[in-house]
Amino acid sequence: MTGTLFLIPVPLGPTPPIQSLPANVLTTIRPLTHFVVEQAKTARAFLKAAGTDKPLQELQLEELNEHTKADALDRLLAPLRAGNDVGLLSEAGCPAVADPGADLVALAQNEGIRVAPLIGPSSLLLALMASGLNGQRFAFQGYLPAKDGERSKALQDLESESRKRKQTQLFIETPYRNRAMYDSILQACQPTTRLSVATDLTLPGESVVTRTIQQWKKQTPPEIERRPTVFLLLA
Repeated sequence: MTGTLFLIPVPLGPTPPIQSLPANVLTTIRPLTHFVVEQAKTARAFLKAAGTDKPLQELQLEELNEHTKADALDRLLAPLRAGNDVGLLSEAGCPAVADPGADLVALAQNEGIRVAPLIGPSSLLLALMASGLNGQRFAFQGYLPAKDGERSKALQDLESESRKRKQTQLFIETPYRNRAMYDSILQACQPTTRLSVATDLTLPGESVVTRTIQQWKKQTPPEIERRPTVFLLLA
């Protein structure tokens, strides 16, 4: 019998107490001894707060991030093949969504290993819920190109697709480039297109504001620099 790969959600920032996660999530975490994590240091801090049945130094933590080589993924399945349950942690939010853990989940599915997603915060769904934009048709586009010209072209393409399909387009940016993304959106998109800016979700500074491009141009830019932000467009 193989083990189960548990997809463990993590709070979206340091402020919410660990008790903000459902009780059944914490109950599932505590007996686990094997984890695949994005960064070991922050994962240990999370596990200490969540509480574990064994001392932290006895837990087996393997890292899976953008530096992990493809041929190392197979090794991460070894505890599962041996019958051990494994917890997959992202840095924040839900693992395997805009997260390198998706590659491990794909391998587990290919081998018929049970994958169990646990309930927790997703910045994408929280942003969509609060935006007032179309929640029936939406698409997550991940990160857009960083170069100005390529980014503007990508935004215009997304706006066109949104208009054609009546579909909300969601995307994110590295926090220190948020302002550059915001400026590009205002330059590339049509005045009537609606833009929602969702920042610091679940944190004390949480803000979700939806305006047309024309309205955004008439007001002070939002304070989003170096703050986790989701952008949503609906043409």
